[in-house]
Amino acid sequence: MNLEIGNFQVKNVQFGQTSSYSEGTLTINKEEALSVVFQDDHITEADIVLAKPGDDVRIVPVKEAVEPRFRLSGGPTFPGVTGKIERVGEGKTVALKNCSVLAVGKHWGSFGDGLIDMSGEGAKYSIFSKLNNICLVADADEEFERHEIQKKNHAIRWAAHRLAEYLGSIVKDMTPESKEVYDLGPITKRDEKVSKLPSVVYVMQPQSQMEELGYNDLIYGWDTNRMLPTFMHPNEILDGAMIGASYMCCSSKWSTYDFQNCPTIKSLYKEHGKTINFLGIVMSNLNVSLEQKERAAMFVQQIATNLGADAAIIAEEGYGNTDADFIECFRLLEEAGIKTVGMTNECTGSDGTSQPLAALDESADAIVSCGNVSTLIELPAMETVIGELESLMRDGLSGGWEDDDVLGPSVREDGSIIMANDSMFCGDSVLGQSIKTVKEF
Repeated sequence: MNLEIGNFQVKNVQFGQTSSYSEGTLTINKEEALSVVFQDDHITEADIVLAKPGDDVRIVPVKEAVEPRFRLSGGPTFPGVTGKIERVGEGKTVALKNCSVLAVGKHWGSFGDGLIDMSGEGAKYSIFSKLNNICLVADADEEFERHEIQKKNHAIRWAAHRLAEYLGSIVKDMTPESKEVYDLGPITKRDEKVSKLPSVVYVMQPQSQMEELGYNDLIYGWDTNRMLPTFMHPNEILDGAMIGASYMCCSSKWSTYDFQNCPTIKSLYKEHGKTINFLGIVMSNLNVSLEQKERAAMFVQQIATNLGADAAIIAEEGYGNTDADFIECFRLLEEAGIKTVGMTNECTGSDGTSQPLAALDESADAIVSCGNVSTLIELPAMETVIGELESLMRDGLSGGWEDDDVLGPSVREDGSIIMANDSMFCGDSVLGQSIKTVKEF
């Protein structure tokens, strides 16, 4: 499969009479853009607010992030979400780089929502502080979710995907400023030189634990709770096949933007034909019962073995219960003689002394830590809040609280906050873009 992504580097975003792109400036006709949002009658109110790197701005509750793109080869940019189901990963797509569409709740937050600071101390905790963010601040008539900790936020999140596709269409007739080409042929058709290199497979475990449909990551619009591990071409992940979920503690989440720009996939591509033979992706799942976990891990082992993998990288979206899936896959891959490296964050308590993963095994002896979800973070007030700051403590966000005997409420009277890293939007970046490191004391 050959995928060409034509890039346009967005340096500035502004509103104007006509939606256009010129010399790094993206101009958005707000009325036209909002008409795309309001295609869903469940959206009751919506606005688009711009947030740029360095702004004295705090954004919360953030539900999803999407890179604006448009598929030139025909068909929807996000199959199963913005249109019918069609295979992606081949042909031409255009992308607006250095920016993202953020789905933000105007009022109501959720366990899986998070926070982004565009400047100051908090900016270092999320890659999205470095982007020009087009914030879709919206509310919906999904009344049944109002006071639920878990919310699907279906209307708002899918509106963000429609908006991202609309913005991507602005440059569909223009010549890209640069191109990325991802070309990976069938495994059995590779030349002898490549075939003799160590073969590596990337095992991805997207969030799929909610048994009621609508909360989990989607694969071509299909709820991942209903899937068994399957083999995929890496281009599919980079080109819109995967959609981020509403569920999972927010620092651990993989947004759609993260799938579209997965650094681990890009790094494996760079080494393909030089130091490794990149086989592709085993898209696995995360489960609830022990039997489900064992079955999925068995399928991962079977696929990787039959592909002839010598080594594997495995990444999980989440922590706690999901660690059992992560470690069982680790164990079975190593049992099959496949050298495995894991990528995950940890839950080691606010003082860092608790057991890092809920499940452990001696075979899991090579793990890259992407952060501690429990780290306490204190941040000063910001001049502007996009969304509703009170949601951090009121609505059960995974890293916020209404009150604490020692720490007090997450949101203080002066607008400053104290929270766990859990609430930093996609802050631990398990797919490979984390800037965090481990220090020894």
